[in-house]
Amino acid sequence: MLRRETWRHFDYLLFGTVVLLSVFGIVMIRSAIAGNAELVNTVRNQIIFVGLGMGLILVLAAINYRTWASTTRLLYFGAIVLLVGIYLIGDAAFGSTRWFEVGGINIQPSELGKIILIITLANYFSNTMDEPHDVKWIMKSFAITMGMTIWVLLQPNLSTSIVLIVIWFSMLWIGGLKAKYIFIFGGIGLALVAAFLLLTINGVKFPLIEDYQMQRVVNFVFPDPEATHGEQYNIEQALISIGSGGWFGAGYGSGSQVQLRFLKVRHTDFIYSAMAEEFGFVGTVIVMALLVFVVIRCLYVARKSLDTFGALIAYGIAILIFFQTTVNIGVNLNILPVTGLTLPFISYGGSSLLSLVLGIGLVESVAAHSQTLDF
Repeated sequence: MLRRETWRHFDYLLFGTVVLLSVFGIVMIRSAIAGNAELVNTVRNQIIFVGLGMGLILVLAAINYRTWASTTRLLYFGAIVLLVGIYLIGDAAFGSTRWFEVGGINIQPSELGKIILIITLANYFSNTMDEPHDVKWIMKSFAITMGMTIWVLLQPNLSTSIVLIVIWFSMLWIGGLKAKYIFIFGGIGLALVAAFLLLTINGVKFPLIEDYQMQRVVNFVFPDPEATHGEQYNIEQALISIGSGGWFGAGYGSGSQVQLRFLKVRHTDFIYSAMAEEFGFVGTVIVMALLVFVVIRCLYVARKSLDTFGALIAYGIAILIFFQTTVNIGVNLNILPVTGLTLPFISYGGSSLLSLVLGIGLVESVAAHSQTLDF
């Protein structure tokens, strides 16, 4: 159990905001799937996930985060074993094999992999702070990242693979990447993205990237306004949903695009659009402000941490939540191609929610134990 002085440093504002967002997510999911018999258990499952998740935050907060430094190798290879196991007994959906089904619940190892990669990189960078931050140092961290990312990409799961790369580069920068390498990597990254877009638009196929993933890019660059089905159609419905919400929305359970089911996957990828239709611009701004507040609290904990390992964990979780939030909202607003990334704490998804609360639990552990060094 946490000692009394440790509880004093527990970040109650962070915990309370996560609880509020998660409960609102349940409420929003209930409206989004109303009347859909196929999704009748969705709300119940999300309630279970939220309850379990809040308990996990408290359990992880009670464990000194420094404990995980000695288990990074075990966690890392354990995650790879799970990802490899997907090929043996995983379940396929939407063209990808990403889940284990356990007791009727889908478990997605790649979501857990995000948190394990953050812990592993935090340990690596904290242990090498005094080493030269040269190309060898960079490539070792890149090898650690790709050792996990390649198995995610093979599912195929391009969006999560991008998340892992973003986590790596962000933590590399925080860990002390020299300015000249930032410009070099930035230039290379822009060139690769430009080349990928150009070649994809011209129909060139890439290994490890499926046709439907390439089609998402093509649809984004050259949208078909006459589409009556598929992802482009859903983007149009998402924009209609957002626009029809106005300033204050149509009211809870009263959005026509949502309730008449014109908007698809409205309880997962496009829950932001459903929220915008029912609660309007003001409602979405409030939710976005709460998500930004979670990121700020994680950054605050990182700044207050007494050691590099704890600070890097908190920074990594902040990066994950910020990036996933930005991309999900960007997709809903049609300023980014469809990716499949969920809106943190609000979209339906047990694996996504539990991975995020594991991250919050680690941040809470950093907050609680940074002031109580154990010898």
